[in-house]
Amino acid sequence: MNLVQFYAEHSGEVLGLIGQHLYLVAISTSVAIAVGLPVGIALTRRPRWRGPVLGLANVVQTIPSLALFGFLIPLPLIGGIGARTAVVALVLYGLLPIVRNTYTGITGVDPAVREAGRGMGMTDRQLLLMVDLPLALGVILAGVRIATVVNVGTATIAAAIGAGGLGVYIFRGVAMVNDALILAGALPAALMALAADGLLGLAERRLAWRPK
Repeated sequence: MNLVQFYAEHSGEVLGLIGQHLYLVAISTSVAIAVGLPVGIALTRRPRWRGPVLGLANVVQTIPSLALFGFLIPLPLIGGIGARTAVVALVLYGLLPIVRNTYTGITGVDPAVREAGRGMGMTDRQLLLMVDLPLALGVILAGVRIATVVNVGTATIAAAIGAGGLGVYIFRGVAMVNDALILAGALPAALMALAADGLLGLAERRLAWRPK
C-alpha cells in the first residue's frame, strides 16, 4: 500500500491524529511562553539567578524525551498516562530557548536607549513594555520558533504514553516493520515543523527591530 492510498483510506484517522498533535504542540508551547517569558524577564532583574535557572533548564534538555516521559508518569497531579504528562514534558523542553532568548534579547538592548528612556521619566515597567520588549522581540520570537519546532518533533514520542498524535503511526510502523506507516506519521510531522518554522521565521523578520 502506497502512502497516497493509505491517506485516502484512513483520512479520518489521519486528521484526528494531526489534530491531537497540533493540540499537544499548541498547548505546550503556549504554556512555555507564559512561563518562560516572565522567567527570562526576571533573570534580567536578578542576574544571580541566571546560572541556576539556565543550568536547570539545560539539564532538562539533556534528558532523552522518552526517559523524561517515563520519569513524569509516576508523579502525582502531573503524571499518569495520556496527554497531560506529554504536555508537561513538552513545556519543560520548550522553556530553555524561550527563557534564554528573552534574557539575551533584553540584556542586548543598547544601554544608551534605556538611559534615554529613564531621562524621559519612564518607570521600570514602562521601560520594559515600551523599550526592552519591543527591541528584543525578534530575539524572543527566535526562541519561540526553536521551542515550537522542537516540540513538533518531540510530540511524536508522546504516543508511547498514550497521548496520541502522529507518533501513533510511527510506533505502529516500527512494530510492524511497515515503512508506509512510519512515513504516514513522519511526513505530516515534518511538514508541520517546516510550516511552523517558516511562519514564525516570517514573523521574526517582520517584527524584529532594525536601526533605520
